[in-house]
Amino acid sequence: MNAPDAVARFTGFADHYDRMRPEPPPELPDVLTQWADVSAPEVVDLGAGTGLSALLWSGRAARVTAVEPSADMRALAERRFAGLPEVARLLRPGGVFAAFDCDWPPCVDAETDTAYAAFEAAYRDVEVRRGVRPPHAAKAGHLGRMRESGLFRHTVEIALHKRDTGDAERLLGLALSQGGVVALLAAGTTEEEIGLTRLREVAARRLPEPRAWWWTYRVRLGVR
Repeated sequence: MNAPDAVARFTGFADHYDRMRPEPPPELPDVLTQWADVSAPEVVDLGAGTGLSALLWSGRAARVTAVEPSADMRALAERRFAGLPEVARLLRPGGVFAAFDCDWPPCVDAETDTAYAAFEAAYRDVEVRRGVRPPHAAKAGHLGRMRESGLFRHTVEIALHKRDTGDAERLLGLALSQGGVVALLAAGTTEEEIGLTRLREVAARRLPEPRAWWWTYRVRLGVR
């Protein structure tokens, strides 16, 4: 089995991804505009996915350019944002680069968290054993790479939080929105092999109805 690239893994399930993934914290534009010292910035969203992050800038930015290599993801984002301007690629002096993502999974309770961690360990082990995990840059190293690049005069990492709600169906939907899981199942791997069966059992017991859960977003800021 050949390892797919990280973009190809997201082909064919953009609608599911868009339904299941959380929207970033609404405070994110406030943080970035304050750091950039610009009230209506020009924003470039790299790896925009289906446009969940770009949507935050509606009415806040002078211009938003979303860049997404996956054709399926890009098509959905284009439906969401008809008429986006052409891509701007340069960060102005004093401009702010933000690399952000959320800790996975959301914080629900101890049993759910333990089950999700076991599921992730199981499917990643299968990826490694079958040689289908594409090269990737570990999230934990983002800030270090930004600092080592020499491109920014100041870098820092902050955390923002987002309250959300979900039930067992939503939690399983999140699991099935992960590119590696989709690729393995498409290749014939069983849910039992990747630990999804056990996660389904725990989710059904712990989340029969929607409950509150919380996401932590780590935002790495670099000022040019």
